[in-house]
Amino acid sequence: MVFVKAQKTKAYFKRFQVKFKRRRQGKTDYRARIRLINQDKNKYNTPKYRFVVRFTNKDIIAQIVSASIAGDMILASAYAHELPRYGLEVGLTNYAAAYCTGLLLARRVLKMLEMDEEYQGNVEATGEDFSIEPAESRRPFRALLDVGLLRTTTGNRVFGALKGALDGGLDIPHSDKRFAGFKKDAKKLDADAHRNYIFGGHVVSYMRSLLDDETEKYQTHFSRYIKKGLEVDDIEEMYKKVHAAIRADPTAVKSTKEPPKQHKRYNLKKLTYEERKAKLVERLNALNSTADDDEDDDE
Repeated sequence: MVFVKAQKTKAYFKRFQVKFKRRRQGKTDYRARIRLINQDKNKYNTPKYRFVVRFTNKDIIAQIVSASIAGDMILASAYAHELPRYGLEVGLTNYAAAYCTGLLLARRVLKMLEMDEEYQGNVEATGEDFSIEPAESRRPFRALLDVGLLRTTTGNRVFGALKGALDGGLDIPHSDKRFAGFKKDAKKLDADAHRNYIFGGHVVSYMRSLLDDETEKYQTHFSRYIKKGLEVDDIEEMYKKVHAAIRADPTAVKSTKEPPKQHKRYNLKKLTYEERKAKLVERLNALNSTADDDEDDDE
């Protein structure tokens, strides 16, 4: 007889610890999260806020979140789908839209805490690095950037949202090395190049190149821009108006859209015993009637 040694004994499985659900799903980097939420013991129950930015295919989500034993508590949030209210109806997921979403969240949370008059931030977006200075009465609202599983490459849209929050008056520890326009060779941020991205200059240059070389491609790629009557030269002015509108009224508005009267159902409704029985009888009757018809045809 050949005896096979058990590689994993009963003792192994007794000590085996299942990873957290969101780790198993590949949704949360707990190594990064623990460093973002750990609070000093001498601060007791003081919340430690995170500036959370997430991107979907059609939207940008920005939130001010603090961790608690019960779960993450959201203080304020802003979304790119709110931007049409401020005049931005197209290109809701690019770098310029990320800046607007970050700016909206910053102004919203400061207004909520009655700090918006004291901390105006950087009113004119110049593209230069900006950090808020503490006022005499209250310290600026501080939050840590939480990018999740995103790869933090230079010029990533998440840093557009960060720049918007900084210009909006939030205190977020950062470096200018990852903003769009940072020159690795010179080790310096090109403020003009960064400003170009904030006001959608990269979109404008692409629009111009398509207009000159591929008109048909321009018609399909920028169909929504054409539908809204936006010309190449109107883009920067549009973003300036959006920034001003956000600063004028950043408060959230409840949706007036009515919930659907009949919810979509993607699985079959569970039938009762009587309903199943009636369905079976109906099916048998249908089969019998077709069988009778075939016999009549044969005769």
